Amino acid sequence: MTIPEPSNFIQDIIVSDLKSGKRKNVHTRFPPEPNGYLHIGHAKSICLNFGTAQKYGGKTNLRFDDTNPAKEDLEYVDSIREDVRWLGFDWEDREFYASDYYEKCYEFAEQLIQKGKAYVCELKGDEVGLYRGTLTEPGTPSPWRDRTPEENLSLFRKMRAGEFEEGDCFLRAKIDMANPNMNMRDPALYRIKKVSHHRTGENWCIYPMYDFAHPIGDWIEGITHSICTLEFEAHRPLYDWVLLELELENRPQQIEFARLNLTYTMMSKRKLLELVERGLVNSWDDPRMPTVSGLRRRGYSPSSIREFADRIGISKADSMVDIQLLYFCIREELNKAAQRAMAVLDPVKVVIDNWEPGRVEMLKVENNPENPEQGSRMVPFGRKIYIERDDFMEEPPKKYFRLHPEGEVRLKGAYFIRFANLVKDENGRITEIHCTYDPDSRGGESPDGRKVKGTIQWVSAEHAVNAEIRLFDHLFTIENPAEIPSEEDLENYLNPNSCEIKQAKLEPMLGAASETDRYQFMRLGYFCLDKDSTAENPVFNRIVELKDSWGKQQAKG
Repeated sequence: MTIPEPSNFIQDIIVSDLKSGKRKNVHTRFPPEPNGYLHIGHAKSICLNFGTAQKYGGKTNLRFDDTNPAKEDLEYVDSIREDVRWLGFDWEDREFYASDYYEKCYEFAEQLIQKGKAYVCELKGDEVGLYRGTLTEPGTPSPWRDRTPEENLSLFRKMRAGEFEEGDCFLRAKIDMANPNMNMRDPALYRIKKVSHHRTGENWCIYPMYDFAHPIGDWIEGITHSICTLEFEAHRPLYDWVLLELELENRPQQIEFARLNLTYTMMSKRKLLELVERGLVNSWDDPRMPTVSGLRRRGYSPSSIREFADRIGISKADSMVDIQLLYFCIREELNKAAQRAMAVLDPVKVVIDNWEPGRVEMLKVENNPENPEQGSRMVPFGRKIYIERDDFMEEPPKKYFRLHPEGEVRLKGAYFIRFANLVKDENGRITEIHCTYDPDSRGGESPDGRKVKGTIQWVSAEHAVNAEIRLFDHLFTIENPAEIPSEEDLENYLNPNSCEIKQAKLEPMLGAASETDRYQFMRLGYFCLDKDSTAENPVFNRIVELKDSWGKQQAKG
């Protein structure tokens, strides 16, 4: 079999392993904690693990890291499954849980105790940190570090039997209290938690730490390359220590890559949970959230997120990715795929004085100039229409090519119109604009070669669909939300204009839109129907604006 060429440093390692015979296959895993919904950073990891295995003819497991029952919920398990499938990946019959291996983890823990490599410690709370030392000073051995294996084994079995309360004691690895890596200073392997588990119920009151369960789960499942984010680099010596001390063969290799940091985007699941629990957002799938479910509801496609993951690549160095790149990926896809439609978000009525009252004409309008195969549609046009309020100015600046008292404008796919007069209310606000149309300009074509620079969208007043439009902006005002000091400070950095709601007028075909449809509203952006929609009250989300600052930056570069 020909081994595909690598495209990042992780694949360099894999190709080297396959060519040298160190590995005969590639087997990765995606190990989420079921304590929240997945976000765009997890999507990068999903694409990396599943995509790498697929490239080299391997397999990927979905393994839930359910080692902390106090924070886990079946709702999160279900959402993770849905998100991975939606992104286009299939773990087939390889769905596993850390809890599948609780008994094996316990047996391995007893082995370490019998070897004198683990002990039961009774330090409490802050004492553990004080004994651990600092980055410049070695730690102090626990007073219980030199207990005999027999005594530790007896205490550990009592822990399992529920004879101790939470915090009374915990099992620690016996490594090196002077190790420069703090993770190797006798780290915890097991702690007491008298909490019901969503899968094992009341069977256990002690639970393995992630750093202990993780390498064991990888080994049991035959994982060859355990791909983690960079914060686990300092944990790798402990990962290797567990496997070596247990004398396990065919040990998996842990490899770290830089996690995704995205401008104006919160990438901490803990802080995202805080937003949900405090009601600072509507839900985990709020379209302003960076969760996979939020992006799905906002209108993103799996292929656009996979394209984004591919474009940002994989590296060892932390960096900040401009969120405009994510917008670029969905915009580039929708430009070719999305049907065009006309919508007016801030409507003002236009009356065409020389149009016969009651007359309705059906006009052909192209569906997508980027894709002629999408054909055209018929749109009703009558005496009264709506246009955007800012498409008219009484005193326009230079180079204003929309409707104004001295000019002419083209209605998309319809006619040329020219200003006649205004109607205002008692506050001076325009309520109607009266115009005349050129009957010879049907379809927006010039009858005599005259140039009309401005083209604006419109909607027939008689046939308009009333709809709620939601315009989204960054949820946070700070470019790097990771710099927000604490959960308590979150609302101080929230963007008060992250969701602007408009009551709009839409062309009639949008009344039959479905949640799978995507539209480009002229000059306004790309939109899709939200799940809050009803037949009586359609609701559309703006997926992304038309403006492409990232693409322009790349062109200049």
